[in-house]
Amino acid sequence: MFSKLKICIMGRGSWATAIAKMSMANGNRINWYMRRPEQIEKFKETGCNPSYLSSVKFDIKKIKFFSNINLAIKHSDILVFATPSPFLKSHLAKVTTSLTGKKVVTAIKGIVPEENMIVSDYFMKFYGVNEEDIAVIAGPCHAEEVALERLSYLTVGSKNLKFAEFFANRIQNTYLKTYITTDVTGIEYASVLKNVYAIASGICHGLKYGDNFQAILVSNSIREMSRFVNTISPEEERNLQDAAYLGDLLVTAYSKFSRNRTFGSMIGKGYSVRSSQLEMEMIAEGYYGTKCIKEINEKYNVEMPILDACYNILYERISPNIEIKSLTEKIR
Repeated sequence: MFSKLKICIMGRGSWATAIAKMSMANGNRINWYMRRPEQIEKFKETGCNPSYLSSVKFDIKKIKFFSNINLAIKHSDILVFATPSPFLKSHLAKVTTSLTGKKVVTAIKGIVPEENMIVSDYFMKFYGVNEEDIAVIAGPCHAEEVALERLSYLTVGSKNLKFAEFFANRIQNTYLKTYITTDVTGIEYASVLKNVYAIASGICHGLKYGDNFQAILVSNSIREMSRFVNTISPEEERNLQDAAYLGDLLVTAYSKFSRNRTFGSMIGKGYSVRSSQLEMEMIAEGYYGTKCIKEINEKYNVEMPILDACYNILYERISPNIEIKSLTEKIR
């Protein structure tokens, strides 16, 4: 049913590169959209992404590159989006080709700013993509470890379990195990929130809080995530101890590869938000997610002291030292 559908990777960053590697691990061909033609030429010359995960070698003969997003869409059936959420709208602004009838897989662990919408909802509302044609990738899976072929686990969520199963089987290989779920909304919001909590973890690390407090922070984070997700999208069979929730939170909060934790650590050490962003040269999705979730929660009024602390530090410019000290009195 899905086996002959052509997959296109939409993006050129580390996560897009990792997904391309997974998609080709079993000898499959892919299409790949990168907006800058010079990047494509360098890729063809070297056999690797010149800017991200350059240690990963690709069989160029099995990749059809596109620098025109509309041609990429036209010649593909499954579009795998792996661009940073703050830039999704500007990328899609160039789209004139209908996405109706296309299948969309979002690997974007963020939320669409201004619209304050999870990515699947955004594609359904503004691009007419059918809910049954959307899947979401989630779970503890750093791109850097995929490049090293270290064992990882991913969850593919879709209301269409046959589509989820197809895509999960397509990317599964010797170093990647996959699971499927219908809880699309839950894993998308969890993917946004874990980045927020990773920033909080990083801030505390930068402030020299120890492992004992980090454990308290993370245990409170999963409870806070549970309150929010179960309020905004009640689901009886949801288990927040699963890899797509707790697992992704743990690796993002603790790993040296976590850009959100790194961003937070710099804030805790005294860097300004702007200087931290410039120093990293990478997008910390949690910065944008903090503001979006804060605004969404104005409607639901879920108790979220960790989110509030991050918002106060990042957007209200309250001293991290003062704000985290206040937070220690609110969690247990």
